[in-house]
Amino acid sequence: MNYSSGDTAWLLLSSALVMLMIPGLALFYGGMVKGKNVLSTFMHSFFALGIITIQWVVIGYSLAFGDSHHGLIGGFDHLFLERPLLGAIGAEDGGTPGLAFIMFQGMFAIITPALISGAFAERMKFSAYCVFTLLWATLVYDPLAHWVWASGGWLFERGALDFAGGTVVHLSSGISALIVALVIGKRRGYPERPHTPHNLTMTVLGAGLLWFGWFGFNAGSALAANGTAALAFANTHIAAGAGALSWALVEQLRIKKVTMLGVASGLVAGLVCITPAAGFVEPTGAIAIGLLAGVICYGGVLLKGVFKYDDSLDAFGVHGVGGMAGAILTGVFAKAYLTPDGVGGGLLSGDTAVFVTQLIGVGAALAYSVVVTFVLVKVIDKVIGLRVDPDTELEGLDGVLHGETGYTLGVGATLESPTHVAYVEDEHDEPDGALAGSAA
Repeated sequence: MNYSSGDTAWLLLSSALVMLMIPGLALFYGGMVKGKNVLSTFMHSFFALGIITIQWVVIGYSLAFGDSHHGLIGGFDHLFLERPLLGAIGAEDGGTPGLAFIMFQGMFAIITPALISGAFAERMKFSAYCVFTLLWATLVYDPLAHWVWASGGWLFERGALDFAGGTVVHLSSGISALIVALVIGKRRGYPERPHTPHNLTMTVLGAGLLWFGWFGFNAGSALAANGTAALAFANTHIAAGAGALSWALVEQLRIKKVTMLGVASGLVAGLVCITPAAGFVEPTGAIAIGLLAGVICYGGVLLKGVFKYDDSLDAFGVHGVGGMAGAILTGVFAKAYLTPDGVGGGLLSGDTAVFVTQLIGVGAALAYSVVVTFVLVKVIDKVIGLRVDPDTELEGLDGVLHGETGYTLGVGATLESPTHVAYVEDEHDEPDGALAGSAA
């Protein structure tokens, strides 16, 4: 086949950019936990690269993008990506190879369950994490991807707009994160004892990598090197900047300081909210969505203080609330000339149909994710247990679960003395300072 070299190159590059977001997420989350849990937090992102890659090849892609069964799920027609499959799904002349699309979508499948780990950081068994991640990807992510993005999916056929994953990625992972946090319970001593981020420079570096990789996440979802990709690229950057500004403004008004963690969180909030709308709104819409994202997601983070749950790294507050807001705002700011097949514009264009469809999509994705995730975690907890024992939580997951430590300089820590690491850190805990602290 005579593939478009430019489109193929862009799709492959975008896949690599999305893959880079996963180490970025590890840094972003890893800096916000205690030093004794930094490697276990990294594992939640990096191990997903292994386990979900194989799941995607064996069955995930087939369930997400295989021939539709009643608009709810794909079949088993693309198991293991066998050779006959490659010719069957290859793009027409001038398009891109089917494998490029498969790998691009596979990166989305990997990062989505990794986002959930922000809610249960510092207290989940590694075995429970592995089982949960594998089952959640199969039973929640793959069906939702089929509903929204696959030909024949019921939300796809209704004209739901989700350019790069507002409902499929962020809403589903964020609301699932809340369910896991509620079931597994609070960290030891939370909120009475401070849980200060141990390395904010690491978190800020992770935020920068997320921003960089998000260009592939959103602009790559155009699946071609064209004007839509350029629009999504621009809107992604604009919304991130606007989100950082609005979060900083809220911090200044509320706590009289602008924190670095707050700015990093705000830019991520802007990226989350623009994701479903990236190719469907004009730059002015991206500014509005980004500004609203910083305010809305800041409020989402405050919810855990009101309702007394422990979403450790604010996976629900940023991704769940942000994904929901972004999907709904897509139905407000979308322009008819930018939507596929004349689906229509948003409320500001005088059209209500798209807005109603967005509400239906949000409600369906939320309800499905809540029910399936709750059943999953309750069953896993009953069979193997979700949470580490109190002694392991005190000593640190890195040493006990993985037999290693992230840091050895400065405290004289060794693998033989994980308790000493915990003691030193606990003795020097200070009041929290931003997203997981003063903003919470």
